[in-house]
Amino acid sequence: VSLFTRPRRFGKTLNMSMMQKFFEIGCDKSLFDGMKIAGNQKLCDAYMGQFPVVSISLKSIDATSYQDAREKIARLINKEARRFQFLMESPNLTEVDQRFYAELLDKKMDEATISGSLQALTELLEKHYGKKVVLLIDEYDVPLDKAFQYGYYDEMVSCIRGILGNALKTNSSLQFAVLTGCLRIAKESIFTGLNNFKVYSIADSAFDEYFGFTDQEVLDMLRYYGLEADYEIVKQWYDGYTFGNEQIYCPWDVINYCADHMENRKMQPKNYWLNTSSNEIVRRFVNKASVQTRSEIEELIAGKSIVKTIHLELTYNELDTSIENLWSVLFTTGYLTKSKQLGSDQYELRIPNHEIHDLFVRQIQTWFQESAREDSGTLEDFCEAFPGGNPKKI
Repeated sequence: VSLFTRPRRFGKTLNMSMMQKFFEIGCDKSLFDGMKIAGNQKLCDAYMGQFPVVSISLKSIDATSYQDAREKIARLINKEARRFQFLMESPNLTEVDQRFYAELLDKKMDEATISGSLQALTELLEKHYGKKVVLLIDEYDVPLDKAFQYGYYDEMVSCIRGILGNALKTNSSLQFAVLTGCLRIAKESIFTGLNNFKVYSIADSAFDEYFGFTDQEVLDMLRYYGLEADYEIVKQWYDGYTFGNEQIYCPWDVINYCADHMENRKMQPKNYWLNTSSNEIVRRFVNKASVQTRSEIEELIAGKSIVKTIHLELTYNELDTSIENLWSVLFTTGYLTKSKQLGSDQYELRIPNHEIHDLFVRQIQTWFQESAREDSGTLEDFCEAFPGGNPKKI
């Protein structure tokens, strides 16, 4: 079981879609014509189109209550199960198996059925095909993020732990599983007892170039669209992330830049990343910031680096317990990147590029101003201290 943690808009979902299209029985093999992997005939013969694949994305589980979230999860399981309606006619499944499958199509499935749903689907598919199953779970942490925001976190942890525990732990029908998310949730919280579990974070060198674009890929893309003269602008705005040992561009930004500038070569660079999803975690960071923290943010905006101890494995309940944990979240979610690693968990951090710098200046400073305005009493005392000649108070 492999978990890849990357910031949003760095190609997690696209990579999962690609894997499904490559491994799934009945796939369109022509999709990979001309691709690098097509040159490895032995690998393609062994793996392309050779496995049943179960693929779900938890990105849409953004409910404001646990009841609504559970219903959304049930509908998500329904949708994936409907892809395999041939199981109702499968000669390899017993009547009991087929009734079990029918439960996965029920919109009102109970908690126990939801908990065992992915495991059940992999078992039924293995029985039908006689082959073990590839399981892909995209954005596994989104339901936890929403549950944390709206106050039903413990219930959601229990639900996700049940689903993942059944599907990933001692599931003999599993060939392998891949999960993606923005944060690495502590194993004790979600992945209890999962020994065959490997995490590849933005700090790891393995697979570091496979999420986002490398410098050469961006240069090739700009050349393809006749935009090579814009290379330095694109680099300043959208490069600067360090994943493992690779310098990486945000692919969402580069693609949007190319699309916009094919239509209008004179268009100024834009901040494409800002509004792609909630920046609530940064707002929480700002609300907790001390005078020292605000001073450190000013240093970052001035182009300097700061040294911080980074915890790559947290629970959502721990995010707000200290400002140090929130620095870790800024790092793992792409608001900051490493200049270099100083120790096992100590990093020199900086703002990655002009786009994120713009976000810090526009959004974070605005929030600081709002919080200062809310503290009007202190501001009045400060101003009154001048004509009162009270340096101690100032």
